[in-house]
Amino acid sequence: MKKYKYLYGPVPSRRMGLSLGVSPIPKKYCNYSCIYCQLGRTNNLTNNRETFYDNSEILKEFEDYLKENIKFDVITIVGEGEPTLYKDIKELIIGLKEKTSKPVAVITNGSLLYEKEVRNALTYADIVLPSLDAYDEETFKKINRPYGKIKFKEILDGLIMFSNEYKGQLWLETMIIKDINDSEEALKKMKETFRNINYDRLYINTPVRPPAEDWVEQVSDKTIQLAVKTLNGISIEMLKSEGFYSEEENDYDAILSIIRRHPMNQFEINSFLNTRNCNNIDEIFQKLSLNSNVEIVNYKGYNTYRLR
Repeated sequence: MKKYKYLYGPVPSRRMGLSLGVSPIPKKYCNYSCIYCQLGRTNNLTNNRETFYDNSEILKEFEDYLKENIKFDVITIVGEGEPTLYKDIKELIIGLKEKTSKPVAVITNGSLLYEKEVRNALTYADIVLPSLDAYDEETFKKINRPYGKIKFKEILDGLIMFSNEYKGQLWLETMIIKDINDSEEALKKMKETFRNINYDRLYINTPVRPPAEDWVEQVSDKTIQLAVKTLNGISIEMLKSEGFYSEEENDYDAILSIIRRHPMNQFEINSFLNTRNCNNIDEIFQKLSLNSNVEIVNYKGYNTYRLR
């Protein structure tokens, strides 16, 4: 099967089923360096929107992918940083929708929604999933560590404006982190902050994969339940997901193709290989441990694998 530069997956999304990812930006180009990011610290902290790749190349690759008749439920523009930094995202969304009846989603940190051009571009998507983890400037800087000129009020106002303009599905997501925004008082402040945002769903998450900073901790199930009750949200951890997929025929290469974009823990790898009737699982784990490009992070008692 053909290897792809801009597409990956499908990978399981606990929110949307099997998600075919589209990455229109280079790795770790973002205007945040979130303390919980599963990709590690941001290498290229920027707030400049650029045309990183030729839009026609991405769309041609998508056409080739469709010819393989691989099952997926949704196309997700997400990248490995902030996808709205891609200047031609409007044309990308429109181009994808012209080629398929599947919904097109955009996962974004919402930081650029104060720009009218970005808000307009995202109105063409069927689903937009912005994140909001803070309730004031202090928590914003502590959690998201934004590019210097970005201010909390600005991004909140942009999110509110977009939510009132947008006609598609707006699914808000918030990350609850131990000892930062998990107290009863903090959750009440977040509830007040969300009050003026017109969203369809609110997903509540906590860092379950190795974060950028090793001192970041997930919250207890009890705290998640409190957050669900206070914010009237949905816990992502309680959602069911399907298995991983790779177009690679070789089992080892298949794992590499997935962890290049989406970190996997040892149990996810084992389960994935079993679905492919792999008979040399131990050998594959050994090869992963010897590969200098593979980073193995022990977190919460198990190993998670990701490419450096």
